[in-house]
Amino acid sequence: MTSDRKQRWLACCVAAVACSVFVPAANAQGLIMPGVGTVNRGMSGVGTALPVDAAGAIFRNPATMTGLRRSEVTVGAELLLQTETLSSAFPAAGSGSTEAETGASLIPAVGLVERNCCSPLTLGFGMYGVAGFKANYPSSLTNPVLAPQPNGLGRVFAEFQVFEVAPAAALEVTPNLSVGFSPILAMGTLNAAPLFLAPPDDANTDTAFTYRDGLGTRYHYGGAFQLGVYYDSHCDWTVGASLKSPTWFEDFRFNTTDEVGAPRLDKLDVDLPMVASLGFGYTGIRHVAWGLDLRYFDYKNTKGFGTAGYNAFGAATGLGWDNVFSVSTAAQIQATERLILRMGYHYQSNPISDSTAFFNVGSPLVIGHIVSIGATMDVSAKTSFNIAYLHGFEGEASGPWTLPTFGAIPGSSVKSEVSADALSAGFTVRY
Repeated sequence: MTSDRKQRWLACCVAAVACSVFVPAANAQGLIMPGVGTVNRGMSGVGTALPVDAAGAIFRNPATMTGLRRSEVTVGAELLLQTETLSSAFPAAGSGSTEAETGASLIPAVGLVERNCCSPLTLGFGMYGVAGFKANYPSSLTNPVLAPQPNGLGRVFAEFQVFEVAPAAALEVTPNLSVGFSPILAMGTLNAAPLFLAPPDDANTDTAFTYRDGLGTRYHYGGAFQLGVYYDSHCDWTVGASLKSPTWFEDFRFNTTDEVGAPRLDKLDVDLPMVASLGFGYTGIRHVAWGLDLRYFDYKNTKGFGTAGYNAFGAATGLGWDNVFSVSTAAQIQATERLILRMGYHYQSNPISDSTAFFNVGSPLVIGHIVSIGATMDVSAKTSFNIAYLHGFEGEASGPWTLPTFGAIPGSSVKSEVSADALSAGFTVRY
């Protein structure tokens, strides 16, 4: 590797470390990000068979790195703003509605792909925020579900953040066929108040059991891997597929206290789901590239997201998510010699059913329809500036209160409504 290229690898790593302090505090598009980086976000996450940038190729299908024409470094950051509302009603307690104060979240993405025209092997390296959610509701005397414990949940704060470091390699087996592999190191943190996935306690013996706050925690480590295959017909069509294993985390540990302040240690077992992707790309129209991605997320068999209910000690057994199917389609157009325009659409099924809405007041990931636009402007022969905007249309989940021992309460209701907007910007250097 030349000295110049070594410097670019070093620059990528430094930029990634600088960005890594900003992991995704919220993700209105679902637990798993539909895409990473400014270019891939402008394409609504399409990338399983249509490689358009380094970060998207590594994240969606490492085999597609061989489809990039040149080596490149791409750096981007996204500002995500959610609008969340929680409404509830309970017999004899009235009804109310509260808006969350989630604030904006900064989501980084860094990708590097090193192409060598004299070798069938292509190497890559990615660092990016890949998953998360956030909710921040104050306690309320007029919204029953947010009434102080034990009558309600009290204030609700939940934050889940996952950041990945993903080296990758792709091998051109034939001029048409490539395979790819990426071992993944994940870092995640989870905060929740109340921590209702742990059992409540009655340490003060007032017969009113309450849930503790799960805020005394740290970043926890996990691992996963991704396999990919990419076929380029060299006659306008490309096909790709990838399989990402579950992300297995160590137990999330929380330093908590009971009702009288005595120390306790709570543990939760939470992973990320397996993801299977199939994609198609078409470049048969001059100056136009179109792609379609189909994706499947196995939440039902993922720890922490399984069957919703309560165990004998009053702890929730899981969030009760359904498996998710998503479709993304996007196109990019070479508008001028220096300007590329992008537009895309993303749909995903709702993982939260009416019967599990109560268990997900802190994780209301219910946006099903997202549109995106983006652009790339070349500012020199090797450097370009990227920008993208996304809007997630309002989604909702509603259902009855579900309590330990009593189950679903007739005449009660809880409803979460969420919409989102995101602005992403960054740059790409090709060499």
